[in-house]
Amino acid sequence: MAQRDFVMISFHIVVAVDARNGIGKEGKLPWHLPADLKHFKEITCATASMVKKNAVIMGRKTWESLPEKFRPLPNRLNIVLSRNSDLRLPEGVEKADSLKTVAEILNRNPFKDNIEIAFIIGGGEIFKTALRNCLVQKIYLTRILQDFHCDTFFPAFDDFRMAACSSHYTENAVTYCFAEYVTSSRFTSGPSVTP
Repeated sequence: MAQRDFVMISFHIVVAVDARNGIGKEGKLPWHLPADLKHFKEITCATASMVKKNAVIMGRKTWESLPEKFRPLPNRLNIVLSRNSDLRLPEGVEKADSLKTVAEILNRNPFKDNIEIAFIIGGGEIFKTALRNCLVQKIYLTRILQDFHCDTFFPAFDDFRMAACSSHYTENAVTYCFAEYVTSSRFTSGPSVTP
Protein backbone atom coordinates (compact mmCIF):
# COMPACT_ATOMS: atom_id res chain seq x y z
CA MET A 1 0.00 0.00 0.00
CA ALA A 2 1.47 3.35 -0.99
CA GLN A 3 2.24 5.65 1.94
CA ARG A 4 0.01 8.42 0.58
CA ASP A 5 -2.95 6.01 0.49
CA PHE A 6 -2.49 4.94 4.12
CA VAL A 7 -4.63 6.78 6.64
CA MET A 8 -3.49 6.47 10.24
CA ILE A 9 -6.40 5.45 12.40
CA SER A 10 -7.21 7.34 15.57
CA PHE A 11 -9.09 5.23 18.04
CA HIS A 12 -11.80 5.95 20.57
CA ILE A 13 -12.00 3.96 23.80
CA VAL A 14 -15.20 2.83 25.52
CA VAL A 15 -14.64 1.63 29.08
CA ALA A 16 -16.29 1.39 32.49
CA VAL A 17 -14.04 1.87 35.53
CA ASP A 18 -14.58 1.68 39.26
CA ALA A 19 -13.34 4.18 41.86
CA ARG A 20 -9.77 2.83 41.54
CA ASN A 21 -9.85 2.58 37.71
CA GLY A 22 -10.59 -1.15 37.92
CA ILE A 23 -12.07 -2.66 34.78
CA GLY A 24 -12.39 -6.34 35.61
CA LYS A 25 -12.11 -9.06 38.20
CA GLU A 26 -11.22 -12.66 37.37
CA GLY A 27 -11.89 -12.02 33.68
CA LYS A 28 -15.37 -10.58 34.18
CA LEU A 29 -17.13 -7.28 34.76
CA PRO A 30 -17.77 -7.17 38.52
CA TRP A 31 -20.92 -5.05 38.11
CA HIS A 32 -24.15 -5.40 36.18
CA LEU A 33 -25.45 -2.11 34.82
CA PRO A 34 -27.97 -2.55 31.98
CA ALA A 35 -28.02 1.22 31.32
CA ASP A 36 -24.24 1.15 30.82
CA LEU A 37 -24.55 -1.75 28.38
CA LYS A 38 -27.20 0.23 26.48
CA HIS A 39 -24.89 3.27 26.50
CA PHE A 40 -22.04 1.11 25.16
CA LYS A 41 -24.21 -0.19 22.32
CA GLU A 42 -25.46 3.30 21.41
CA ILE A 43 -21.93 4.73 21.28
CA THR A 44 -20.36 1.88 19.34
CA CYS A 45 -23.23 1.56 16.83
CA ALA A 46 -23.93 5.24 16.10
CA THR A 47 -22.60 6.64 12.82
CA ALA A 48 -23.08 9.96 11.06
CA SER A 49 -23.31 8.13 7.73
CA MET A 50 -26.12 5.64 7.19
CA VAL A 51 -23.91 3.60 4.85
CA LYS A 52 -21.03 3.15 7.28
CA LYS A 53 -20.56 1.19 10.47
CA ASN A 54 -18.04 1.24 13.29
CA ALA A 55 -15.37 -1.24 14.32
CA VAL A 56 -14.90 -2.66 17.81
CA ILE A 57 -11.41 -3.84 18.66
CA MET A 58 -10.83 -6.18 21.58
CA GLY A 59 -8.38 -8.67 22.94
CA ARG A 60 -9.03 -12.39 22.96
CA LYS A 61 -9.99 -12.43 26.65
CA THR A 62 -12.51 -9.63 26.11
CA TRP A 63 -13.91 -11.53 23.10
CA GLU A 64 -14.24 -14.70 25.18
CA SER A 65 -15.88 -12.79 28.05
CA LEU A 66 -18.76 -11.73 25.79
CA PRO A 67 -21.80 -13.98 26.12
CA GLU A 68 -21.76 -16.33 23.14
CA LYS A 69 -25.17 -15.11 21.96
CA PHE A 70 -23.67 -11.61 21.52
CA ARG A 71 -20.58 -12.75 19.60
CA PRO A 72 -19.84 -11.10 17.29
CA LEU A 73 -21.27 -7.80 18.48
CA PRO A 74 -23.92 -7.07 15.83
CA ASN A 75 -23.87 -4.15 13.38
CA ARG A 76 -20.15 -3.52 13.98
CA LEU A 77 -16.98 -4.90 12.47
CA ASN A 78 -15.44 -7.04 15.23
CA ILE A 79 -11.63 -7.26 15.31
CA VAL A 80 -9.94 -9.53 17.85
CA LEU A 81 -6.32 -8.89 18.79
CA SER A 82 -4.37 -12.07 19.41
CA ARG A 83 -0.96 -13.49 18.58
CA ASN A 84 -2.38 -17.02 18.78
CA SER A 85 -2.30 -18.36 15.22
CA ASP A 86 -4.66 -21.20 16.24
CA LEU A 87 -7.45 -18.84 17.35
CA ARG A 88 -10.58 -19.60 15.34
CA LEU A 89 -13.14 -16.85 14.89
CA PRO A 90 -16.52 -16.79 13.14
CA GLU A 91 -16.76 -15.63 9.55
CA GLY A 92 -16.83 -11.85 9.33
CA VAL A 93 -14.67 -11.36 12.43
CA GLU A 94 -11.17 -10.10 11.67
CA LYS A 95 -8.06 -11.10 13.61
CA ALA A 96 -5.03 -8.87 14.11
CA ASP A 97 -1.80 -9.30 16.05
CA SER A 98 -1.27 -5.59 16.84
CA LEU A 99 -2.92 -2.18 16.60
CA LYS A 100 -0.71 -1.52 13.60
CA THR A 101 -2.28 -4.53 11.89
CA VAL A 102 -5.73 -3.21 12.86
CA ALA A 103 -4.86 0.07 11.09
CA GLU A 104 -3.75 -1.92 8.04
CA ILE A 105 -7.02 -3.90 8.01
CA LEU A 106 -9.08 -0.71 8.29
CA ASN A 107 -7.10 0.86 5.44
CA ARG A 108 -7.88 -1.86 2.92
CA ASN A 109 -11.04 -2.74 1.04
CA PRO A 110 -13.80 -3.37 1.90
CA PHE A 111 -13.27 -1.49 5.18
CA LYS A 112 -11.35 1.58 4.01
CA ASP A 113 -14.42 3.57 2.99
CA ASN A 114 -17.00 1.82 5.17
CA ILE A 115 -15.76 2.15 8.75
CA GLU A 116 -16.47 5.43 10.52
CA ILE A 117 -14.95 5.04 14.01
CA ALA A 118 -12.70 2.36 15.49
CA PHE A 119 -13.51 1.71 19.16
CA ILE A 120 -11.15 -0.13 21.50
CA ILE A 121 -13.28 -1.96 24.06
CA GLY A 122 -10.69 -3.93 26.05
CA GLY A 123 -8.69 -5.29 27.64
CA GLY A 124 -6.16 -3.62 29.82
CA GLU A 125 -3.04 -4.28 27.73
CA ILE A 126 -4.66 -3.00 24.54
CA PHE A 127 -5.77 0.16 26.36
CA LYS A 128 -2.19 0.66 27.60
CA THR A 129 -0.67 0.18 24.15
CA ALA A 130 -3.10 2.57 22.47
CA LEU A 131 -2.65 5.28 25.11
CA ARG A 132 1.14 4.87 25.28
CA ASN A 133 1.39 5.32 21.50
CA CYS A 134 -0.90 8.38 21.41
CA LEU A 135 -3.41 6.59 19.18
CA VAL A 136 -6.53 7.56 21.14
CA GLN A 137 -8.53 10.65 20.34
CA LYS A 138 -11.49 10.22 22.69
CA ILE A 139 -12.44 8.17 25.75
CA TYR A 140 -16.05 7.36 26.63
CA LEU A 141 -15.76 6.46 30.30
CA THR A 142 -18.41 5.18 32.68
CA ARG A 143 -17.17 6.18 36.14
CA ILE A 144 -18.49 3.85 38.84
CA LEU A 145 -18.23 5.48 42.25
CA GLN A 146 -17.43 2.31 44.21
CA ASP A 147 -14.42 0.05 44.63
CA PHE A 148 -15.07 -3.43 43.25
CA HIS A 149 -11.62 -4.80 44.23
CA CYS A 150 -10.68 -5.41 40.61
CA ASP A 151 -7.54 -7.20 39.45
CA THR A 152 -7.34 -5.48 36.04
CA PHE A 153 -7.02 -1.71 35.68
CA PHE A 154 -7.40 1.06 33.15
CA PRO A 155 -4.12 2.99 32.73
CA ALA A 156 -3.62 6.65 33.57
CA PHE A 157 -4.86 9.05 30.91
CA ASP A 158 -3.40 12.35 32.08
CA ASP A 159 -3.12 13.71 28.53
CA PHE A 160 -6.90 13.92 28.27
CA ARG A 161 -9.34 16.51 29.55
CA MET A 162 -12.97 15.98 30.46
CA ALA A 163 -15.24 17.38 27.75
CA ALA A 164 -18.60 16.25 29.16
CA CYS A 165 -20.07 14.50 32.17
CA SER A 166 -23.60 13.32 32.86
CA SER A 167 -25.56 13.46 36.08
CA HIS A 168 -25.08 10.61 38.53
CA TYR A 169 -27.32 7.57 38.15
CA THR A 170 -27.93 4.67 40.52
CA GLU A 171 -28.77 1.18 39.32
CA ASN A 172 -28.54 -2.09 41.27
CA ALA A 173 -27.21 -0.05 44.25
CA VAL A 174 -24.31 1.20 42.09
CA THR A 175 -23.83 4.93 41.45
CA TYR A 176 -22.13 5.98 38.21
CA CYS A 177 -21.89 8.69 35.57
CA PHE A 178 -20.97 8.89 31.90
CA ALA A 179 -18.01 11.07 30.95
CA GLU A 180 -16.21 11.94 27.73
CA TYR A 181 -12.53 12.81 27.61
CA VAL A 182 -10.71 14.26 24.63
CA THR A 183 -7.03 14.29 23.91
CA SER A 184 -4.95 17.31 24.71
CA SER A 185 -3.24 19.31 21.98
CA ARG A 186 -0.24 16.96 21.95
CA PHE A 187 -2.20 14.50 19.77
CA THR A 188 -0.92 14.44 16.23
CA SER A 189 -2.35 12.58 13.31
CA GLY A 190 -0.09 9.84 12.11
CA PRO A 191 1.74 8.65 15.26
CA SER A 192 3.91 5.58 14.95
CA VAL A 193 2.73 2.35 16.51
CA THR A 194 5.00 0.16 18.59
CA PRO A 195 3.95 -3.25 19.89
